[in-house]
Amino acid sequence: MFIDKAKIYVKAGDGGNGCVAFHREKFVPMGGPSGGDGGKGGDVIIVADSHLQTLMDFKYKRHYKAERGQHGQGGNKKGKDGEDLIIKVPVGTVIKDAETGEILADLVEEGQSFVVAKGGRGGRGN
Repeated sequence: MFIDKAKIYVKAGDGGNGCVAFHREKFVPMGGPSGGDGGKGGDVIIVADSHLQTLMDFKYKRHYKAERGQHGQGGNKKGKDGEDLIIKVPVGTVIKDAETGEILADLVEEGQSFVVAKGGRGGRGN
């Protein structure tokens, strides 16, 4: 079976929450703020791959979501950034916005990529 048209849903990862924490240590009165920032959410990236010939994979799996960023921690520890989600498509794939019909990208070369959804910013710690 050859499929030349597919509709998929993508969501970038949310940013992690910042942490509200205060430095507490023996003999250090009023230690001050020490909350870390949250990590950045992962992007959804579509990459052209010459080894693929059809969009058959997208018939069975239509929803794609990137990893969210981890939360910040006390001690000024920044949360880990979320992993980017890479979706491979055949060379010659045209990416359109389903709502507007606008052409977002035309992947005509091997390895050409397009960021469909950008990950969220991490929250601020104190």
